[in-house]
Amino acid sequence: MFKVCFIAHARDADPSKHRSIIETDTYKLHSVVVRNQGEAVDVTRILVEEEGVQSILLCPGFTHRNVAEIQESVKGKAGVFVARGDGPSSGITRKARTGR
Repeated sequence: MFKVCFIAHARDADPSKHRSIIETDTYKLHSVVVRNQGEAVDVTRILVEEEGVQSILLCPGFTHRNVAEIQESVKGKAGVFVARGDGPSSGITRKARTGR
């Protein structure tokens, strides 16, 4: 079974409540919304160690430094990827998140 997690940031998130799992016979997707980078590191490390997650997909708000820290925390046991779009797409999502 291929196991993936998607992690996103929100100031009002509670990762113990703001999470879901979608599962088929061959695929398991965890999604978790975290408040900050520390929670993102903790959540990804736990999902890799305890759930066997093999791939981590981060929302566009993660910086290169954040990505590196998460990659280091999972010790090469999972791939770490960032969902980024082209310039116009980034503008659309920035406006949705910030109102600007």
